[in-house]
Amino acid sequence: MIYRVIGLMSGSSLDGLDMVLVEFNKIDDKWSFNLLSACMETFDSEIENRLRQAHEITAFEYCKLHRDFGFYCGKKVNEFVSASGFSANEILLVASHGHTVFHFPDDHRFTAQLGDGAALAATSGINVVSDLRALDLAYGGKGAPIVPLGESELFHAYHYFLNLGGIANLSCRDQHRYVAFDVCAANAVLNRLCNDVGMPFDEGGKLATAGKCNVQLLQTLNALEYYQRIPPKTLDNKAGRDEIYPLVKSFSLPVQEALHTYCVHIARQVAKAIMDRNGVAAPRKMLVTGGGAFNHFLIQQLQEAVFALGIEVVIPSADIVNYKEAIVMAYLGLMRYFHKPTVIQTVTGAARASSGGALWYVNNHHQ
Repeated sequence: MIYRVIGLMSGSSLDGLDMVLVEFNKIDDKWSFNLLSACMETFDSEIENRLRQAHEITAFEYCKLHRDFGFYCGKKVNEFVSASGFSANEILLVASHGHTVFHFPDDHRFTAQLGDGAALAATSGINVVSDLRALDLAYGGKGAPIVPLGESELFHAYHYFLNLGGIANLSCRDQHRYVAFDVCAANAVLNRLCNDVGMPFDEGGKLATAGKCNVQLLQTLNALEYYQRIPPKTLDNKAGRDEIYPLVKSFSLPVQEALHTYCVHIARQVAKAIMDRNGVAAPRKMLVTGGGAFNHFLIQQLQEAVFALGIEVVIPSADIVNYKEAIVMAYLGLMRYFHKPTVIQTVTGAARASSGGALWYVNNHHQ
């Protein structure tokens, strides 16, 4: 059987809605995939502003935004399906990550992603899986990272997976055992520093390249308490927005110097995380994806930081860099549809494995 699934991902960097159409096939207990179509739909200014302010609005306005973003995603799925050349009846389901606003696994054991799955299903006419993290939190897990299961099943040649999105998260595979966790805030800080000078992001890392490292800031960042914790551990989006970014700004540095220093910080924390977990490794490959993979200065710093650990940094095709997480969301949605686990229990720290996600079932046509 070939299963066609759409994956949706809205990241913390608020650059837009990632959409992929993926064909999955299973042969000899191994899953393979074919990326049929992919695009990133940039948010219009209204929806972007509403998402950006979602953590500050009233409960009533939050519920309205949850509904509206679900209908918005459904409309974008319809446009995406139409452009792909397939019909809705040829697609098994849509797996929607939603847009994370609140994520408090430790103190409150809840997570909240905007994007009503019912509205999305009703608009698209396609089965929808949403709310992928909640059950893991209910079982005492962190609800994150959830991508390692898809990485392990779909990308067999790699031992390390680093996603440089709003948050940098790392997965480590060693003899079929997985350790995965959020390393540090990444683009959530870098992009905000660029926003201060009227730029959406540091294209190619040109600004960072022109700067220099501020040793005092680097030492202050590296001394943060989060880096002393043992996985499983996860960072909320507000860590970059409300804690790290103001800390960097408090040094009143030129933007080039702030960006340069923070890129060095990210690279060193990734290397430290690998050392803390695995020590010096035999030759291994690290697959690097997310928007930060296009930041040449950050990648240069990363390559230098992990070289002594015997790790080769691999930047895949642009489609995989941009859409790996959306591809994984599609895979997790498929696993939920078949009642298979959607998280690795030892990664999230949950009491048990679970098949998480709300299923909004509107048709049984696929293939």
